Amino acid sequence: MPKLPSQLIVLAFLHLWGSMVFRSIEQVRRFFKILAGFTLLLVGVLMFFTPGPGWLVIFLGLTLLAAEFVWARRLMDHMKQQSNRIKDSVLKFGKTDSA
Repeated sequence: MPKLPSQLIVLAFLHLWGSMVFRSIEQVRRFFKILAGFTLLLVGVLMFFTPGPGWLVIFLGLTLLAAEFVWARRLMDHMKQQSNRIKDSVLKFGKTDSA
């Protein structure tokens, strides 16, 4: 059954409005992810001076930000490499000490 021109206009309007809403929801989600990431970074830095797991909170903030920013991903990768290096040196020191 052929569609009337008014039906086509309504369908086109609904299609465009739906894609705009979807885009807006994605932008809002991205904004809150970035806001949460920077908030966790700030709280983690504050935890260096107060009791709390500062490094863990900073790492969680970088995890959120790494989905959006390349610099956060690089910093997170650097933190992983350094923590693995420290872990390996501690385990190596522990093995030579007990022998």
